[in-house]
Amino acid sequence: MFANTQMMGMDPAIPDVLLTPPLEIPVPFPNVGMRPIAIPTQFTVFIMAMPAHNMMTEIPLTITGVGLGVASGMDMGPSRNLTGAFTILLEGAPATRLTSMSLNNLTNAPGASLVPSQPTVLFLAP
Repeated sequence: MFANTQMMGMDPAIPDVLLTPPLEIPVPFPNVGMRPIAIPTQFTVFIMAMPAHNMMTEIPLTITGVGLGVASGMDMGPSRNLTGAFTILLEGAPATRLTSMSLNNLTNAPGASLVPSQPTVLFLAP
């Protein structure tokens, strides 16, 4: 799978169930974490002139609907990866790649890295 980097890429999560105002009714919305606004945690491995992402990388906010998350109590919360390539370490943490599972809006919506960050480097780890 393609390696995740700071260049491009998205982590969609569907559904992100939010309590929508004014009656606090639970409504599912799509949720997207954008990789270009992520906070990289390593600066020694670059792919196409952008820092490669590992499991310590966090996206500070995600794009979602209006209201607070049912499970997290947050709107536009952070996103982080839960799985990665555990045999490829970047600065001591496993590398992330396309199809790595993520947790968006803090703990409200499970997602995955489904939009590739770059088209050249593959992490072929189990």
